[in-house]
Amino acid sequence: MQSISQVGAVSVKTTSSYLSFVIKLWAFVALIGQWMFAAYILIQFALPFFSGSLSSENTQHMIRGIVEGDTSGNAILISHLLSALVLSTSGILQLFPYIRIQFPLFHKWNGRLFLVLGIMGALTGLYLTLIKGSRLSDIGAIGVCLNGILILIFAALAWKYALKKQFQKHMRFAIHTFILVNGVWTFRLYMMGWYLVNQGPNGNNATIDGPADLIMSFACYLLPMAMAEVYFWAQKRRDRKSYFVVSTTATIGCAITIVGVVAATMMMWWPRISAGL
Repeated sequence: MQSISQVGAVSVKTTSSYLSFVIKLWAFVALIGQWMFAAYILIQFALPFFSGSLSSENTQHMIRGIVEGDTSGNAILISHLLSALVLSTSGILQLFPYIRIQFPLFHKWNGRLFLVLGIMGALTGLYLTLIKGSRLSDIGAIGVCLNGILILIFAALAWKYALKKQFQKHMRFAIHTFILVNGVWTFRLYMMGWYLVNQGPNGNNATIDGPADLIMSFACYLLPMAMAEVYFWAQKRRDRKSYFVVSTTATIGCAITIVGVVAATMMMWWPRISAGL
């Protein structure tokens, strides 16, 4: 007969294995979602830009797209979109341990590229929102502006601890930076998933400042960051209770991501990708 300690050890091992499976599943689903988003940017904006055919028609569904005669504003918008393309394509590769271990040089330089483009994306996003008026309402823009400010802070901290070779602290801030940089992507998942579950808007409005809109504008990065902190807490404790809590949290987060990726792909990205092919 197994002792209580042996049973507890088996339980922790089983829960830890399940947690590892859920995190790998989440990473795989996120990879698909990130690359679908990247494909949408490539087809809708990047290829027309490089072929010289990018016009206001390509960006008509955006809050503020290409504006005839606004050379500086258009240049900043294009740099923001191209940065998002690269970030969505290569950024998530930083989360895969196999790549980090087997290709450390790629991980190092891809991480630097991610941080530089993340900072650039935050600055151009803040400029477009605050200076160029790329917002539907002032209240609705608070969440995205806080997101941009936090990117600058956490990216600087991730870079700082990487230079100091304090890699545990670097990993923590780098993961938070990844979450923050992808805040707008996650907002799309939450919104489209919300529409899918409710079979239409519920608490949303055209200016994106309805109660559901406001909650999602902050939850799109604060909720994943909180989940990441639960994971770090469990990694320190390594007991049955903490692994149960983080496994439950990870399961919920993975389910939300799956629903969001499916909804955003069906309702937002694929229709525009297929139309541009």
